[in-house]
Amino acid sequence: MTVAVGLGLMEFPFAGAGDYWRWIDLCEQGGVDSVWQTDRLVSRQPILECMATMAALAGRTRRLRFGMNVVSLALRDPVLLAKQCATVDLLSEGRLLPAFGIGSPLGPEWQALNIDTRTRGRRTDEALEIIARLWREDSVDFAGMHYRLAGASISPKPVQPDLPMWIGGSSQAAIRRTARYGTGWQGGGETPADAARVVAAIKTATAEAGRSIDADHYGASFPFYFGDATDSAVTGAMAAYTKRTGREAERYFAIGNETAIIGRIADYVSGGVEKFILRPVGANGEEVIAQTRRLIDKVLPLVVARWPKTKVAA
Repeated sequence: MTVAVGLGLMEFPFAGAGDYWRWIDLCEQGGVDSVWQTDRLVSRQPILECMATMAALAGRTRRLRFGMNVVSLALRDPVLLAKQCATVDLLSEGRLLPAFGIGSPLGPEWQALNIDTRTRGRRTDEALEIIARLWREDSVDFAGMHYRLAGASISPKPVQPDLPMWIGGSSQAAIRRTARYGTGWQGGGETPADAARVVAAIKTATAEAGRSIDADHYGASFPFYFGDATDSAVTGAMAAYTKRTGREAERYFAIGNETAIIGRIADYVSGGVEKFILRPVGANGEEVIAQTRRLIDKVLPLVVARWPKTKVAA
């Protein structure tokens, strides 16, 4: 078992770039496994564009891995995205963790950009096939409903010989999509019980498709906060989450101390999840940095002690 804890952001809570890099440096030096940026193109809140962020992280860090959580493929050109991923993977010496999905139908992009949400699934499936083939083939012909390619190619290829393709979503279509294309599954707002059902369903679907996904390539995500549920930072974040997703925030957020947070991780692990993207809750950048520091000091040592990594014999 290789339980690994990464950190993720949606909104940009920092006063400027300097504070953001302080946070990234803390993650790099503190043993955080990976850093993830939510994909959102249209918003009134400050949110970094995820692919530009990946490129910046490639230059700033040396150990830390990083990924998009998750790119809405129906909003992106698949050839450009395949090229961006390959470039970032090369420049980071193989530390990119690409994750893809169809995007929430509640997102503001569909109306703002005049894109029919009913095309999300088909566009995503076509894009996944195009991206995967461009990463490994020298010439790609493709004739789909939304994309047509003739002799398309990208170079250089990704450094990772099998660049990961994490897929998000928990619908039946997302499960089938993961089984067909994915090398991993990254959960979003699923509770531990929800995640366990999705993991089991993906394992069944991949077996039926004659494929397999490594046991440590199932991920979950949840917000955490050291403190009290009545703190204004928490109540505000919970209200925003419920408004954005329609889900009950109380079942999703982990609030309290390190015991509460490690307990939530254990709940997911029991359902077959080994990779985590935890989201520090804070009213501003300084609070996010403080929450991150407490996670590094209080939770990461407990993760190592409870789920020690074992070396594979040569």
